[in-house]
Amino acid sequence: MKDSLKKITLLHSNDMHGDFEAEKVDDGLVGGISHLSGYIEKVRKTEENVLYAVAGDMFRGSVIDSEFKGVSTIDIMNALGPDVVTIGNHEVDYGVAHLLFIEKCAQFPIINANLFIKSNGVRLFTPCIVIECGGARILFIGVVTKEVMAMAKSDDVGALIDTVAAAKEVGRICNTYNSEDIDLTVLLTHIGFEEDKKLAKLLKPEWGVDIIIGGHSHTLIEKPEVVNGIPIVQAHTGTDAIGRFDLVIDKDRDCLDSYTWELIDITDKTAPRNPQIERIVSKYKEVTDAKYNRVITRFNSELTHPERNRETELGNLFADIFKESLGIDIMLLGSGSIRSDYMGPIITYGDLVTAFPYDDEIYMLEVTGAQLRHMIKYMQRDEAFTGHTEYYQVSKGVEMLYSKSKREIEKFTFMGEDITDDRLYSIGLQTFHYNNFESNFDLSIEEISKNRKPKIVATSCVQVVEEYMSVHRKMKARVEGRNKIID
Repeated sequence: MKDSLKKITLLHSNDMHGDFEAEKVDDGLVGGISHLSGYIEKVRKTEENVLYAVAGDMFRGSVIDSEFKGVSTIDIMNALGPDVVTIGNHEVDYGVAHLLFIEKCAQFPIINANLFIKSNGVRLFTPCIVIECGGARILFIGVVTKEVMAMAKSDDVGALIDTVAAAKEVGRICNTYNSEDIDLTVLLTHIGFEEDKKLAKLLKPEWGVDIIIGGHSHTLIEKPEVVNGIPIVQAHTGTDAIGRFDLVIDKDRDCLDSYTWELIDITDKTAPRNPQIERIVSKYKEVTDAKYNRVITRFNSELTHPERNRETELGNLFADIFKESLGIDIMLLGSGSIRSDYMGPIITYGDLVTAFPYDDEIYMLEVTGAQLRHMIKYMQRDEAFTGHTEYYQVSKGVEMLYSKSKREIEKFTFMGEDITDDRLYSIGLQTFHYNNFESNFDLSIEEISKNRKPKIVATSCVQVVEEYMSVHRKMKARVEGRNKIID
């Protein structure tokens, strides 16, 4: 290899969501922070020049994270030792002040070009960082967009730019650093795979962006998607896999000469354990086990939630619990509120708060049949099936038939009767979805409030579910055609 060519190994994760513990699958273990750390350390020992980057959403998804409000996660991530991390929407779940405290606890750089405090417009983080590795200078830029931040549970933090403006912001940063002899430019984004592709199309070749490492959409890919000459990758979600670039950088031309990429499965067969990081996890797990291991109920069988944009068993169960407990006509439960792919058959309190971590209030609103039809049709717009828009599970009594090709609801009934345009129906929504009503349903709260002023009917949705489950045994749920999608 000639002197101007430098080999770099770039590892990357995204949407780890507190996935610290390995799962038993067949005769082996899959994922877990111990094996993930073991793989990273193995690569660091066998390769000369190694970097590890994380593309957002370290937080949420486990009781170890939620019990300690992310402090445990940062402690564990410090041991994992990423070289650079960008912010995802769930990093603000515990509040802005706590996020800034968390940053002070981090022993690694956290970058983002466009998160700001709404009250004064001040950026929260350093927008980018230049890391020298193996004689090459690599520029990392962190990007999240206002569409993604709309999903964050904060009224204090905003994202300054959409995808189009994000491209201009990237160009401005690249132009600023071009004079500093940058050999490789990497975007760490948390905007979703489809938006990454849109962003790549908008980037000018002169800006020199070489790679996009993304997150948010939890996309599983077999090979990079190359758009505008830029390879775009993700590493699915959690700690079950890690992305690996083996790069050859041409320092004379300040660009990527060649690369290979693969998604590496993290198992006890591909990666050794890291006992040191296991001890760190154990000190937090001892606390959470004592609090969260009590059994609250038992299902008749395991229930699943494999996808967000279709009816699921767990979605039906949770939606029905809220409908029955709160006496509303229809519960619209955000699919993203359910964070586990499956539960049961034995359910501990820890299982519950892992699967349903967002303990916010429930609002009751009254909508006309015409408004409800508009809401549901908007929910099932094309982006719901290709991207990461909000989608809702519906409670029993509702039956819908939606044609994707016609973009029409062909059947819509409640308790066996057609939805009537001028009839009022009471619906339940979590606070987050109430606060984002217009972006999720294409109607304003002001318009809905003309029917009846919305009111809070529960101050803790987790308490509602826990109480219901504690007095009901061997609960069942199945996919029964509440929301059928055709074409």
